[in-house]
Amino acid sequence: MIEQYVWDLQEVDETQVAVVGGKGAHLGGLSRIEGIRVPGGFCVTTDAFRRIMAEAPSIDDRLDQLSRVNPDDREAIRTLSAQIRRTIEGIAIPGDLAAAITRALAGLGEQAAYAVRSSATAEDLPTASFAGQQDTYLNVVGPAAILQHISRCWASLFTERAVTYRQRNGIDHRTVRMAVVVQQMVFPQAAGILFTADPVTGNRKVATVDAGFGLGEALVSGLVNPDVFKVRDGEIVARTIAAKQRAVHALPAGGTQEVAIDAQRQEQPALTDAQVVRLVQLGRRIEAHFGRPQDIEWCLADDGVGFQIVQSRPITTLFPIPIPETGDQENHVYVSVGHQQMMTDPMKPLGFSMWQLTAMVPMHEAGGRLFVDVARRLASPASRAALLDVVGRGDPLIRDALETVLDRDDFVPSLPDAGPGGPPAGGASAPIETDPAIVTELIERSQVSIAALERDIRTKTGPALFDFLLEAFEEHKRVLSDPLSMQAIMAGMEATWWLNDKLQEWLGEKNAADTLTLSAPDNVTSEMGLALLDVADVIRPLSEVVTFLRAVEDVGYVGYVGYVGYVENTAFLDELAKLPGGTEARDAIETYLDRYGMRCVGEIDITRPRWRERPTTLVPVILDNVRNFEPGAAERRFEQGRQKAQKKEQEVLSRLRALPDGDRKADEAKRMIDRVRTFIGYREYPKYGIVSRYFVYKQALLEEAERLVQAGVLPEKEDVFYLTFQEFHDAVRSNQVDGRLIQRRKEAFRSYHALTPPRVLTSEGEAVTGAYRRDDVPAGALVGLPVSAGTIEGRARVILDMAEADLEAGDILVTPFTDPSWSPLFVGIAGLVTEVGGLMTHGAVIAREYGLPAIVGVEQATRLIRDGQRIRVHGTDGYVEILP
Repeated sequence: MIEQYVWDLQEVDETQVAVVGGKGAHLGGLSRIEGIRVPGGFCVTTDAFRRIMAEAPSIDDRLDQLSRVNPDDREAIRTLSAQIRRTIEGIAIPGDLAAAITRALAGLGEQAAYAVRSSATAEDLPTASFAGQQDTYLNVVGPAAILQHISRCWASLFTERAVTYRQRNGIDHRTVRMAVVVQQMVFPQAAGILFTADPVTGNRKVATVDAGFGLGEALVSGLVNPDVFKVRDGEIVARTIAAKQRAVHALPAGGTQEVAIDAQRQEQPALTDAQVVRLVQLGRRIEAHFGRPQDIEWCLADDGVGFQIVQSRPITTLFPIPIPETGDQENHVYVSVGHQQMMTDPMKPLGFSMWQLTAMVPMHEAGGRLFVDVARRLASPASRAALLDVVGRGDPLIRDALETVLDRDDFVPSLPDAGPGGPPAGGASAPIETDPAIVTELIERSQVSIAALERDIRTKTGPALFDFLLEAFEEHKRVLSDPLSMQAIMAGMEATWWLNDKLQEWLGEKNAADTLTLSAPDNVTSEMGLALLDVADVIRPLSEVVTFLRAVEDVGYVGYVGYVGYVENTAFLDELAKLPGGTEARDAIETYLDRYGMRCVGEIDITRPRWRERPTTLVPVILDNVRNFEPGAAERRFEQGRQKAQKKEQEVLSRLRALPDGDRKADEAKRMIDRVRTFIGYREYPKYGIVSRYFVYKQALLEEAERLVQAGVLPEKEDVFYLTFQEFHDAVRSNQVDGRLIQRRKEAFRSYHALTPPRVLTSEGEAVTGAYRRDDVPAGALVGLPVSAGTIEGRARVILDMAEADLEAGDILVTPFTDPSWSPLFVGIAGLVTEVGGLMTHGAVIAREYGLPAIVGVEQATRLIRDGQRIRVHGTDGYVEILP
């Protein structure tokens, strides 16, 4: 039937992506908005594409081959995709389909000029725009040429760039269909792109207009620089008029050509100010219709019709804005939790909702990340100063970003100190004695609380489990907010700051506290790294165990002569025990897991697999330790650090006593050194306690998820990770789950990986990154925050996944972030560079414990530094040099 294959644009809307593709659906939706003009046309539906694909069964074999190709194998993708395109273009369009298209053309004018445009079903989506992945042909004249270009559009579903894009985004080639839009051509005097949000900063209140002469292809292809206008609240707030030397115009007989612009016109604006403002008004109407910021292609002809819209798609690169629970219209300033917790990857819904329920302050989710609204603290001068001081010591980029926002006129209103600004961030710590027994008592309190949790949760199932957990979360927060614990943490941090400030003032020495904290007692995270050296000591002399572990590291399972079968997760420990010496090796790993098995990369997200659940994660690090260290390395290393700290203390005190008023200064410094060594190790313990509790929660929740699977409510238990805690609770009560919701959440979670979370985000959507205001670094050096003193030169190892680490002695680890789970790697490296972190985040604390020169907060370090390059890390002064 004719209507199967051809639909008029005015017959479709954005709900019919499966029939007319993303572009066609959006154009149909646009045509229904009052006051928006869309050139007339029709869609050749996905049914027509399916019919064409069925004409060539050989395509199926090539799609099978394509699905197995690595996204980085460009040559294989190029060859296979070219074969598929040639096959599709060679298929004759069946007579009835060709007749349907020709009839639709006759209704619009057979000899008129048309744009023939690809419209894939995976295109112009909220999570992936696929912009520029398929083909568009302009100024096509005559039925024969239009049919030929429709075939080309079908084939363009398999351009090399489109295939690679889908593979990198995890989209199955077989699930994507291609429709084609055939639209009357507009011959514009000016054309361009309108972003209803600033595509660079993300500010939703600032629209950006790019404009040039002639067809928009000149801008899209990069042939000319456009005029750029920025509009806020109906006013142009910035403009750049470019010298537009060339344009693309349509040819009378079809096709397009580049033409030179008259010299006197080149620097004239393509649009008047009034036209720019009018265009943005139309854009706001379109944005309101689709419910999200839009990337809009527009043209302006000389026919008096005004602006015509030829495409609108979501801007997929914008970071989402947290939605305040109050739903108010006030200005908000959000600080990233992930940058403080050293985990900027997206979290699944169960993960972020559990963190929200156990956090000490309200947190808001956006893009799978959590943020804290600090607008009220910034509004009051007293709390503002305290907040800026605390965040500035931890991460200068966050402080600079907040100060940038404060410099904006009236974005954060000023409130009196007595107003709702709240207590100063971090609070003023009450006096606490320098007594190691305090740390011992705090650790015992935490262990008792966790033991009670493990005991009491065992009998809880069904809705009663969730009620129990809500009570457990209150105990969780009570332990976290224990005043004595807060005092101990602040005592260690404040003593560190005091030593660094005073010893630089008195002795001219930067970051002296870094050496003074080496091998501090009671640091559970540094102990974790050293304990894995002890595991390596057990395994090193066991040759068959080492061979087995190498096979596990290489392929994730054992498949060589003597060992056949998959060895994943806990099963690998059972296989290990069957080898000569394997029982001893297994017991050593099990002992380690009993103490640290609740940890993992990204551990603030409860849905991440723990080491206890996936012990094979530790295999590469164990093997590195076997290869790079001698027996007894853990004890030697700790003792060397302790002696170095002791020697540094004696040196500092001796130098201070030689100064005027030296005895007083030395006595004060001695008190602070004792204080920092007493309390700085405890800084790591509360996180250990949190993660220990999280593992108990997770085990109980997964048992509940398994019951839902057994009842046929869920296909697999990990699906509950895509429900919030409350939604999981509801599912257990009702024995029902919305499968479509879980699928949407999975797709959204995949898309969040492509987003870079900002350190600071405003309620207008502006991502504020902050900057280091420094002029004391060499040209070309990468600037960061110095967190552990010393200078080291070595080979950079850029590692994005701890499980893929392959380190040699002397290597410098370069990675986006390190949470406590990375500390086992620290024992085998010479230096550290991260993109995220602060003075008191876990990676910085452990780097100081181990005496590693370290710099954190180096923007885009993993992109600017290549794996294998030689670099020099200036851990005292805070910059990295890339060496020739």
